[in-house]
Amino acid sequence: MINPLIFDIAKSLLLARWRQTLVAAVGVTFGIAMFITLLGFMTGLNDLLDGLILNRTPHILLFNEIKPTAIQPVDRVFPDHINFVSSVKPNGHSQQIDNNLAIVSYLKKDTRVMGLAPKVTAQVFYNVGNVDITGVINGIDVEAETRLFHFEDYVPKGNFMDLKNAPNSLILGKAAADKMLVNVGDIVQVTTPNGDRQTLKVVGFFQSGLQDLDKVQSFASLATTQKLLGKNNAYITDINIKLFDILQAPAIAKEYEQLFETDAEDIQSANAQFETGSNVRSIISYAVGITLLIVAGFGIYNILNMMIYEKMDSIAILKATGFSGQDVKYIFITIALSIGLFGGFLGLVIGFALSNVVDSIPFNTAALPTIKTFPVNYDLKYYIIGIVFSLATTYLAGLLPARKASKIDPVDIIRGK
Repeated sequence: MINPLIFDIAKSLLLARWRQTLVAAVGVTFGIAMFITLLGFMTGLNDLLDGLILNRTPHILLFNEIKPTAIQPVDRVFPDHINFVSSVKPNGHSQQIDNNLAIVSYLKKDTRVMGLAPKVTAQVFYNVGNVDITGVINGIDVEAETRLFHFEDYVPKGNFMDLKNAPNSLILGKAAADKMLVNVGDIVQVTTPNGDRQTLKVVGFFQSGLQDLDKVQSFASLATTQKLLGKNNAYITDINIKLFDILQAPAIAKEYEQLFETDAEDIQSANAQFETGSNVRSIISYAVGITLLIVAGFGIYNILNMMIYEKMDSIAILKATGFSGQDVKYIFITIALSIGLFGGFLGLVIGFALSNVVDSIPFNTAALPTIKTFPVNYDLKYYIIGIVFSLATTYLAGLLPARKASKIDPVDIIRGK
């Protein structure tokens, strides 16, 4: 039997029971719309939360950790003995990365590396009257930090480029500034653990969204921080590396650790718990959306079952006039897919509209000053997943009723009448 005729018959059956058809399509529409809206919002929220950490976290961090020497002198003298050594102190090795210029040169030639940003970390005390507040000043290359780690997005007040252009300048953590009652343009005094004191001008505030971090963290240029510590311009304590492929970070970190004889930490190890939380939220979003579509599929199954019982005579006449069981099966599958296609595309449109509504809802919080509305992800793949799952659900919902209709014996139906 030619396909156009099957489509015409399916259309006639759909229009003959248009109310039931509309109910089934609305079920699919609602499921798809909620799937798109929920998944877009949840993944947008995940991207926001991931960005708070991952945008500021290097894929690989090279540093020198202060720790005791693994092999003590007594182990070298008596290697075959079991030696007990207590109160082992750190080896006094500097936090400076040795041969950092050669390391930087090597990394710039590595095709796996997108970019790198050297950093100097300085433990300091903010002097506020007679009170000393513990803090950390991160000496950074402003341009590299902006290019690789979106530094400018976390400076809600002040000009981040003033770190490079103005000597002895400081971008202070917002929570620390609130504690010290400091505003942009004010002067603060900082003291290093060695007792060296210096005055710095506040040119902006840094706000990561993590208040505990913003209470202690501030930023200055590499030159200002090296000067504060009394070091030359070759003094570097950390090298932040960003890769083209973040999944290679664990393997490359181990490679760099052996090659450069430094400690190396990859982003997966540093943020394992955070990544797990993001994955769990995504799984929950998919599970809820798919559940909605399955519920809609049961509605289509019930409606097609009722349609078969009500159209027994029509099915019998079709088979008596030469339609095969396969043709009847195709008719009811066509009905199911038509409901899925219409309801699915309408659900995509409504889901996109609802996502825009959510995206326009104001979301103002002091912890995230750069975020003005609720985050929504409009990734095309979610819309493709939605329509594909809509068609798959309606096909499976219509398959059993279609098979039942294809096996109806017209003689039994006519004889029963």
